[in-house]
Amino acid sequence: MNGGRAVIASLTLPGTERAAVQARAFVRDALCSGHPSLDDVRTCVNEAFTNAVEHTGSGRGGKVGLLLLAAGTEIIAEVADDGAGGAGPWLRDEPLAEDGRGMWMIDALALGWGVRRDGTRTVVWMRFPGPPPSRVVVPA
Repeated sequence: MNGGRAVIASLTLPGTERAAVQARAFVRDALCSGHPSLDDVRTCVNEAFTNAVEHTGSGRGGKVGLLLLAAGTEIIAEVADDGAGGAGPWLRDEPLAEDGRGMWMIDALALGWGVRRDGTRTVVWMRFPGPPPSRVVVPA
């Protein structure tokens, strides 16, 4: 536990489009079926993961880190990428544009979200309602 937060699970994946399947499975396995926020967490992690692959160094041979935390009655999901030269995700002015809707989805589904820098890496964090899962998953 760190500052009232407990790690549920963490995983590092290659920054490839194919790895998005593993990111979704990671969330499913860590939160377990029946968790009230499972679908929203899985959707938002998928969007943040895809953004990392498409718009940062993670998609050019890098990695994407995933972290799920329990914080009281909330779940926090973090997606860390290899950075984009100081640029970060934002809500575009036009929510109905052909692309760029991922952050609007995250904004709609999460209780809150934000971005923080970790050295050259960018971490997108998202908060969701729900109790911690009944079991803790430790990655192999």
